[in-house]
Amino acid sequence: MKHIALILTIILLLGACAQNQTPLTTEEKLAKADELYERGKYDRAAELYGDVYFERQSASSARALLRQADSYFKTNKFAEARLSYQEFSESFPTHPDVSTAVFRYAVCLYEESLGPQYDQTETLQAIDAFRRFIDKYPNSERYADAVGYIQKAQYKLIEKKYLTGYIYYKMKDYSSALMYFKEVTDLGNTDRLDREALYYSALLLYKQDLADQARAEYDRLVAKYPGSKEAKKLAKYFP
Repeated sequence: MKHIALILTIILLLGACAQNQTPLTTEEKLAKADELYERGKYDRAAELYGDVYFERQSASSARALLRQADSYFKTNKFAEARLSYQEFSESFPTHPDVSTAVFRYAVCLYEESLGPQYDQTETLQAIDAFRRFIDKYPNSERYADAVGYIQKAQYKLIEKKYLTGYIYYKMKDYSSALMYFKEVTDLGNTDRLDREALYYSALLLYKQDLADQARAEYDRLVAKYPGSKEAKKLAKYFP
């Protein structure tokens, strides 16, 4: 009984202490959040920044929301960061840092996008978001970065076409496979995807007894990639 009474006393004392603690003011929360952010404690910082923004009692509300988004971004919580950047850009469209929010919103979409073997909805959305950024902020120091992200996203879409063609090839649906491989080769790039798409195009046309078309694709392959392993593998079919 004594032990139980002692435990109850401690609980009551702790509760009284908690009640007597003075809650942090909005500015104190912001300062604490900044301290946590600088120390790399991004999860806790995000919570406090969220509290500051939710209270809407401070001139620093915009900064708190942007910092919350940055905190999520730092911990790879891209979905949460994206929503916060979006809310920032919509709530504070004239803020000096709104271009940062618009850019990072697009980055979050790119980071959320799946590998080329999966659905590419987020990849397409990222491309659109980066293009909107470029259109709105053509003189931004992040212009080159935005272009780079667009190029990476577009390459992922090309990979998607190539992989779809390869799947149809393995399924022996040669007509569908050729359609996707043609979409890759028609881009006129000079890279692995183009080289392999040319290889499979020539091979599939040969398998369908379309000798002239097969020869034409083989000749394109040899002209663009002389000495490549793909050209060597096909040489036996085109003496």
